[in-house]
Amino acid sequence: MLGKELCQLLGIRYPIFQGGMAWISTAELVAAVSEAGGLGIIGAGHADGQWVREQIREVKQRTDKPFGVNVMLLSVYVEEIMQVVLEEGVCLITTGAGNPGKYIEALKARGIRIFPVVSSVALARRLERLGVDGVIAEGMESGGHVGETTTMALVPQVADAIKLPVVAAGGIADGRGMAAAFALGASGVQMGTRFIVAKECPVHPAYQQAIIRAGDRDTIVTGQSTGHPVRILRNRFARQLTEMEKQGVSREELEKFGQGKYPAAALHGDMDGGSPMAGQVAGLIKQVEPAAEILKSIMQEADQVLKRLWREKA
Repeated sequence: MLGKELCQLLGIRYPIFQGGMAWISTAELVAAVSEAGGLGIIGAGHADGQWVREQIREVKQRTDKPFGVNVMLLSVYVEEIMQVVLEEGVCLITTGAGNPGKYIEALKARGIRIFPVVSSVALARRLERLGVDGVIAEGMESGGHVGETTTMALVPQVADAIKLPVVAAGGIADGRGMAAAFALGASGVQMGTRFIVAKECPVHPAYQQAIIRAGDRDTIVTGQSTGHPVRILRNRFARQLTEMEKQGVSREELEKFGQGKYPAAALHGDMDGGSPMAGQVAGLIKQVEPAAEILKSIMQEADQVLKRLWREKA
């Protein structure tokens, strides 16, 4: 069975994490993914603790399957979010934009697994020493905040460097990508962009259609001069931001210009002036479909690919 170790660790059927995307990884999507056998993950983003508590409770009303919460460690609400997670209880947390070390002991005491997102071997090794349960090795092909190394290069190096389960992320949207991730040493995969087009994802339809229309070169990395580069679909906002960077506009001005642009795209459908985050795999995605169908098709294709490779090897 693909990803058996990871599935047993977390009590899930399929070794597929749904990326914890801010604003849109809410209870409806999370519960649908978990109920269908994957691991749904609430995207806490910059929300406060009360919102996270409400989302956790709503997911529990919709499914009794395991699910998680993604915690952005730079959030001003991180302390109260962690307290809510401890009080409400979830299967695991994923983390980004920081080091979760100070929270590990308390989380482990409550049986909550910790899978931080990493973009380097050095960080993966440091987090292994701190006692995390696994890592999500995310390549620069992903949507949203990105690092500098591709998934193809990052995943095998992280897998060789640590003894923990490695979840591959970035540039994976189907069973072929999943099979490749296993070949690189991953125990599972995380997908964000693919689940934006899930029927249960509460995004504006224009966002889903923009991803479906996208081709292989329709994403761009913006905001590199701020130190927090973000991959989005090409649009007027991306062109304006890129021009501002070329002109040497200050980091503060760039960040102010970008404020609110992601929800403007994701929730309100402003696909020209907003910041529609999407990975390079957007060009592979062709339709809106239920989360259960997405998971089923990915697993079936991965199984077929691996069986074909074994037959050819024989």
